[in-house]
Amino acid sequence: MDEITVQSLKEKIDDDQNNFLLLDVREPFEQYQSKIDIENSVLIPVGELKDRIDELEDHKDNEIICLCRSGGRSAQACEFLQEKGFENVKNLKGGINKWAREIDNSLPVY
Repeated sequence: MDEITVQSLKEKIDDDQNNFLLLDVREPFEQYQSKIDIENSVLIPVGELKDRIDELEDHKDNEIICLCRSGGRSAQACEFLQEKGFENVKNLKGGINKWAREIDNSLPVY
């Protein structure tokens, strides 16, 4: 499975590379605590992904970067999406906690 570092994601955001979708697979209460606030992001908890995959069809040819708290659930999401034919899927290595530690320390680590 492909991974992307928090530094590489930050560069994409800073360079206005909006040709990717940031897929947050955490629960809503987790995103409420801590999130990467960009326009091209969507929240679909990993437990709902199977039933809501049609919401991602328009992004099937784009890069999809999955994130969760630390990388485990997003890795599951990446595997599921790849099984469903999504080819350009990456896991955010270390998740939102690594982002909070290394990129945006205004966000809480939980």
